[in-house]
Amino acid sequence: MARNVLYPLYQLGNPQLRVFRTNFFIRLVRPGTAQPEDTVQFRIPMEMTRVDLRNYLERIYNVPVAAVRTRIQHGSNRKRDHRNIRVKKPDYKVAYVQLAHGQTFTFPDLFPEKKSPEGSSGDHDDIRDQLLEDQRQRQIPDPRRGGVPNWFGL
Repeated sequence: MARNVLYPLYQLGNPQLRVFRTNFFIRLVRPGTAQPEDTVQFRIPMEMTRVDLRNYLERIYNVPVAAVRTRIQHGSNRKRDHRNIRVKKPDYKVAYVQLAHGQTFTFPDLFPEKKSPEGSSGDHDDIRDQLLEDQRQRQIPDPRRGGVPNWFGL
């Protein structure tokens, strides 16, 4: 699966229980546009192939895969550093994995918005008005200072 396979060092007694870990890290990404329910989007290293990804998901995570499509996303070239030289973000590979028949995946909603009661929109306005009024009160100069600026003091 990986190009450079590092075999474990020989140990006395030659233990047979060896775990080979891949050199690849894949990242599950929330798709920018609507995808079918059986399609999952990953960011994978440039060296990883479709077959590598299929084996990775099927053997390690026991996820049945129907098809894998990949594309290379070019990094943006718009930013400039302090010397006005263009700085290019690195390219990355995007993989679209179609799950086997009957399998679906929905991205979990990690931060659901709390449902508020019907009349609570007025409460937000009252709180905002109160905060604005407090801010205005803090900006009014203190008449006891006699025209001395605020920065001149403790």
